[in-house]
Amino acid sequence: MNVLFIISDQHRADHMGCAGNPDVKTPNLDALANDSVRFTSAFCANPMCMPNRASILTGLYPNAHGVRCNGINLSTKIPTIADSLRNSGYTTASIGKIHLQFYAPPYKIKTHSHECIHFWINKKTEKSMRENFPKPYYGFDHVELTLGHGDLITGHYTDWLEERAPQFINDIRMRFNNFFDNPFYETQLPEEVYNTTYVEERMIKFLERHANGEYGDNPFFMHLSFPDPHHPVCPPGKYKDMYKPEKIILPASFSHKDKLHKNRFLRPLLKNPAFRGALLRDSTEEEVRTFLAGTYGMISMFDHSIGNILASLEKLGLTDNTMVIYTSDHGDFCGDHGMILKGPSPFNGILNVPMIWKVPGMTNPAVTDALMSSIDIPMTILKLLGIRERHFPPGMQGYDMTPVLKDPNTDVRDCCLIEEDEEFGSPKRPFEIRLRHLVTKEYKLTRYQRLENYGDIFDRKEDPNELNNLWHENKELRCNLVQKLCHENMKAQSRFPRKVSLT
Repeated sequence: MNVLFIISDQHRADHMGCAGNPDVKTPNLDALANDSVRFTSAFCANPMCMPNRASILTGLYPNAHGVRCNGINLSTKIPTIADSLRNSGYTTASIGKIHLQFYAPPYKIKTHSHECIHFWINKKTEKSMRENFPKPYYGFDHVELTLGHGDLITGHYTDWLEERAPQFINDIRMRFNNFFDNPFYETQLPEEVYNTTYVEERMIKFLERHANGEYGDNPFFMHLSFPDPHHPVCPPGKYKDMYKPEKIILPASFSHKDKLHKNRFLRPLLKNPAFRGALLRDSTEEEVRTFLAGTYGMISMFDHSIGNILASLEKLGLTDNTMVIYTSDHGDFCGDHGMILKGPSPFNGILNVPMIWKVPGMTNPAVTDALMSSIDIPMTILKLLGIRERHFPPGMQGYDMTPVLKDPNTDVRDCCLIEEDEEFGSPKRPFEIRLRHLVTKEYKLTRYQRLENYGDIFDRKEDPNELNNLWHENKELRCNLVQKLCHENMKAQSRFPRKVSLT
């Protein structure tokens, strides 16, 4: 069976029509969900791009694979699911965003990154980056790379853009210097050369080559990754004005944003934000409405591309033997509690991710509230494909969710653990924070490293908008959840390096 794994960037679980969103139009994701198992309680292993993407490909928690936060390369010595499938005879390919190595260089460059934007946009080094790009790359034989966000994209995408609209390239190079100055703006790029179109076009070309036998009889594992709707928000063409800000329905918690400044953890961070262009942006109603309208436009655009890709699967006769998975690496506040963007917090908007699975011959249309983590994705894929365990990446920590795919009323997990380590700022003003989240069927607990006697507990059923912190209200509940978190955190700790036997 082929695997089409589709991932977007910073897409909330509730920003789909099938998830009950009254504004955003996602007819193709809705159609896929209506023919699949959709998880309503799927959570990331870490709510930042690089750590969670590394967990999805390795099946390890961030503390085990080492990518604790953005800016730390995944070691090339750590096997991925792509390595396992490549060694098992699969054609492995990635189109779009990978982000297993850093985009922006550290303060002192001591480690090379094959995904460093600075070297891809520099005319003196870009040729070397292309010519020396390693293959296979984390197990992917075929790679067509996008680097960046919004309309500020480089990588192999720039070669494609050079052929179609070279007049935009110099402007893109220059604007990379002001990457996160604005969370939204109007792009000058037309739809036909925007990065979403690139990802769609290159994916369809791959499917056509596969159907024509250019990869022999090998099945494929495709990692298809859209850079949107991650900020900066700048949908092109008709998607720019598809949604009117004044008609957007604000999140229910927006009207309770005053409670945000009573949170002992968030209050000092909002007062002195370490990185307001990308994290914990305390926002206004006008800004939230504009941001949401643009976000919805970006979502609708890649939804349209997903529809075209799935139509190509059907046209080429690949639907009946291709597993299709859709998810995202993490979410966005998008107005929750008056914030936009992302950042360390106890809230569902950045932790809950979309999760849709269609497995031919197995899944029937269903919606399940079974708990699932991003870390479960590779284990489940390998089990479904019948890959022998000796070929798995070593030490995988996720669960096989096949029982839920067969029976959406069953449970495999009783909780999800979410690790979060943040390191931003400058050497003179470091910003280092560690959080741990525990999600059960009924509750969500968040603990903070520097606040020993404080945490956040929300009732997932009775308080979906997360307005009432139960930390001080129910001592027995608090003790039980903290004990459970301690146990799960110990289970998740790495056992690397392995003890070397002397016998």
